[in-house]
Amino acid sequence: MASTPQLRIGTRGSPLALAQTEMMHNYLARAHPHLSEPGAVEITVIKTSGDRFLDQPLTDIGGKGLFTKEIEEALGDGHIHMAVHSMKDVPTFLPDGIVISCILPREDPRDAFISSQAATIEKLPQGAVVGTASLRRQAQIRNLRPDLRVEALRGNIQTRLRKLEEGVAAATLLALAGLKRLGLEDNITAILPVDYMLPAVAQGAIGIECREDDTTVRDLLAPLNHYQSEVCVAAERALLTALDGSCRTPIAALAEYEGKESLTLRGLVARPDGSRLLRVSRSLARCDGIVAARELGKQAGRELLREAGPGFFDGD
Repeated sequence: MASTPQLRIGTRGSPLALAQTEMMHNYLARAHPHLSEPGAVEITVIKTSGDRFLDQPLTDIGGKGLFTKEIEEALGDGHIHMAVHSMKDVPTFLPDGIVISCILPREDPRDAFISSQAATIEKLPQGAVVGTASLRRQAQIRNLRPDLRVEALRGNIQTRLRKLEEGVAAATLLALAGLKRLGLEDNITAILPVDYMLPAVAQGAIGIECREDDTTVRDLLAPLNHYQSEVCVAAERALLTALDGSCRTPIAALAEYEGKESLTLRGLVARPDGSRLLRVSRSLARCDGIVAARELGKQAGRELLREAGPGFFDGD
């Protein structure tokens, strides 16, 4: 039995974060049998600012980087060797010396509609409350149904499902990937097509951070990386970077392989009130790597910027 852990993996403490970290541990153990020994791997739970301040919108307290800041600090200090993140929570710019070294196989990126009052968003009663803290979801819902009341609903998946049962809202939207990883698919009323509700950038993808100079850990992670998922995430994050996107900006994107080589990227930018949605779609007949995927994302983001023009997010 190992007396001290060979690897310390950092994570948030939510049920979904812990489930994803256990997935990562299993991947590591299959690729490197010595890491399956008792005590070889230690999971370190780190409470982030985003987990502490649940009574305030993320836009008011610093954005989605609040879900990674303390974990990245622990990584930089050497307290942990790697960190497991939902990639949609990871800012486009990482701290110096920190890299995303591995993307696990992506789960279904679509959103799920959950309601005991209606089978679809279209069938919700006029004026019904939809609870979601996501500006992306808020904007698309308001565009689809301007009559609905959209109110912030924060907390982990279980908390939001409980609030829905308590009648805080008539419906909510959650990432299908998280529900599947927690075995909560029975709560789903409908899965929303991406043409109807475009997902968040990198939704459904799990990324593993480590220190750039830690070659031992990077070598351990190399066989776990899922190339197709990495390419799609790279394209989507490049679009987000071109738009200078943040938690204050309703942005959506999804890159998908069509066949083995053709990559299609769809992007969306919206006014927060949903009064205007701008869409873009670009494809590569043959995507030959990460650089090409990032260039595709950059071009798509710049196209959306040109179409939006100055004042778009201010409602001008």
